[in-house]
Amino acid sequence: MSQQLADTLVKILSDLIAIPSPYPPSDSVAICAYAADVLRKAGYEVEIASRTKGIDNVVARLGKGKPVIAFNVHVDTVGVGERANWNSDPFTPVVKDGQVFGLGAGNCKGSMAVQLWLAQEIARRGGPTKGEVIFTFVGDEETLGPDGMAFLRDSGRVRPDALILGAQTENQLIVAERGVMWARITTTGKAAHAGAPHNGDNAIMRMVRIVTHLDHALMPLLSKRQQGPLRSTINIGMFHGGHNTNVVPSLCTVEIDRRLLPGETVQQAYAELEKLATAAGEPKESYKVEFLTGTNGFNAPEGGQAVAAFKRAIEAQTGQEARFLTATGVSDGRYYADDGIEIVNFGPGSGAQGHAANESVPIAEMVEAAAIQLAVARSLLGVK
Repeated sequence: MSQQLADTLVKILSDLIAIPSPYPPSDSVAICAYAADVLRKAGYEVEIASRTKGIDNVVARLGKGKPVIAFNVHVDTVGVGERANWNSDPFTPVVKDGQVFGLGAGNCKGSMAVQLWLAQEIARRGGPTKGEVIFTFVGDEETLGPDGMAFLRDSGRVRPDALILGAQTENQLIVAERGVMWARITTTGKAAHAGAPHNGDNAIMRMVRIVTHLDHALMPLLSKRQQGPLRSTINIGMFHGGHNTNVVPSLCTVEIDRRLLPGETVQQAYAELEKLATAAGEPKESYKVEFLTGTNGFNAPEGGQAVAAFKRAIEAQTGQEARFLTATGVSDGRYYADDGIEIVNFGPGSGAQGHAANESVPIAEMVEAAAIQLAVARSLLGVK
């Protein structure tokens, strides 16, 4: 391990941990100002783009032409949570046993430190000799909101040929990700005294009948939908109804999370949910199905140019065959799922560290990630 590189990465990460960027309130202004300053000094053309006050995003460019290779990390973190569970101040970086501890160290400021170093190193080497490199540091990821990477795509600021997202993959690869669709079902009834429930119409019981039908009709279908380790799933994450024990409830809602295989679309999943809810047989005016949000999944070809470059770099750096991991959650790559580009999640740290107290990232993995991504930049962009 290069001690000089390790020290540099620890210094950058320490600076980042010391700049609070938790959700709530999802304020990314200060940390984006830090990144923008680093990138401007390195020679990049830098823009701070914002649609909503308090949620800034950095877009930094160097080079021109094709291919366009974009690197991305989200700058926001989850909140501290229960402060008593932390062994030290979450915003004061601690270096111990070869790791850096602090809020966001793994998710995802470790990757941010590596990408800031990489941006500087690419510029120091004269920049791309072919194509353009873009570094993006965005907010609004932890909220699944529209004002981060989604905004950069929708506004046309970032439309790459390959998108490399910083993630906790222990320097292995995630190139396939399920889509997600959120929906709400609302049932209505008639309130009455619980002592005479026959005078009312119980909205909770109506919801139970609809949900039971969904369970019986949809689960057998989903159990057959599988691509390798990826599976179609459904989860009822919220169930609310009633306001008092002695009142027949007149309103009930559930919110549903559907995870979709690459190839399944959000529109298809919503239509399927609507159809099955209707088949439960409740009066049409007594329930409503609403679409909340959703994005399709993606599956980058393992033989694609960017994926192949990562495989070569990982194997050269580690002496072992690159591994393809299965994503549990969703990344900002989902906003580009329908664009026909290569999307790669890669970075130091373990997913088990994300969103946990005493979060940390191994320094050796940051050094390794830096070397691998520099090799990828040399392969794809002709960096010297």
